[in-house]
Amino acid sequence: MAYNLKLAQRVRGVLGSTKGLSEKEQFGGVAFLVRGNVACGIIGDEMLVRVGPQRHDEAMSSKDAKPFSLTGRPSKGWVLVAPSGLRSPARLKKWVEMGLEFAKSLPPK
Repeated sequence: MAYNLKLAQRVRGVLGSTKGLSEKEQFGGVAFLVRGNVACGIIGDEMLVRVGPQRHDEAMSSKDAKPFSLTGRPSKGWVLVAPSGLRSPARLKKWVEMGLEFAKSLPPK
């Protein structure tokens, strides 16, 4: 599956020179990792954000978010954000920072 290259470039701009940042093709798109832990990614035109279990309900309260599932069962702590929730730089930054916060809280892999 192809992913939105323009959106990936916008995410890279927000991530800047985050320490320990890497990219990996996975989930049929691209994932952005911090010290080996997924922070966010792009799947098609949507953004995958790893928000963690504690912020899952907060993230899901956004009209632009929906559960993420690889196996048919939603994964708590992971959300997909629709393109409508990523249009403005401020909204994109909010989602990227939410993913970064959780990824940085995990031990390095």
